[in-house]
Amino acid sequence: MKWVDVYDIAIELDEKYSDTDPLTVSFPDLYEWVMALEGFDDDPERCGEKVLEGIQMAWIEERQ
Repeated sequence: MKWVDVYDIAIELDEKYSDTDPLTVSFPDLYEWVMALEGFDDDPERCGEKVLEGIQMAWIEERQ
């Protein structure tokens, strides 16, 4: 997975952190969680606040 795969990342996060409300996760924590996902392989420098925001919004949508 790459940073642009926001929906795939959101699915993985929802499965791994099913008891966590995505709105309560800070961006630094979200960044670390994404980096630690199995199958994630992208340059850490390619991520910014907009990318993390997109992942968080996709995760919220996945929950609904």
